[in-house]
Amino acid sequence: MVEIMNDSFVGNEVDYETLVKRQDGWAIVHACKEPYHRQAVGYSGRACSKNHPEYLLARRDKRLMLNLVDVDNPDWVHPSIVDTAIQFIDENLGNGQKVLIHCNQGGSRSAGLGMLYLAHVGKFSGMDFSAAEMAYKKIYIPYAPAGGIHGFIMRNWTKYCTT
Repeated sequence: MVEIMNDSFVGNEVDYETLVKRQDGWAIVHACKEPYHRQAVGYSGRACSKNHPEYLLARRDKRLMLNLVDVDNPDWVHPSIVDTAIQFIDENLGNGQKVLIHCNQGGSRSAGLGMLYLAHVGKFSGMDFSAAEMAYKKIYIPYAPAGGIHGFIMRNWTKYCTT
């Protein structure tokens, strides 16, 4: 688990389960379908029904569970998932909570959301995507996004980057 900005952390499932889960003062972005979105929504089988009102995300108090899979196609990353995660982080940091963004391994989905959050708050102002990515790799060394997350960030860089 790495603090990427004051009270904002990126990590993996083990970090959540062993370091944060039972601690007060934390808000969590579960950037992985398994097991958190599945448990929150309560579906079985391969996937949640696309007609379910919480198909993309489920919020339970200070926890946000994303139906986010680590795939090679950026079309599978729905913009409302990312937008809601960024709003959730802003809201909880503003309320004095620490925030952990985690996925299963901590290298792709959570790492990508962490980078986009830093862009959102102006950490990479004036940088193009390549320069920002190099800077972020110094902040969060495990950054290794899969093609879908990486492609989504590249496609949408100017949307999230505060200049």
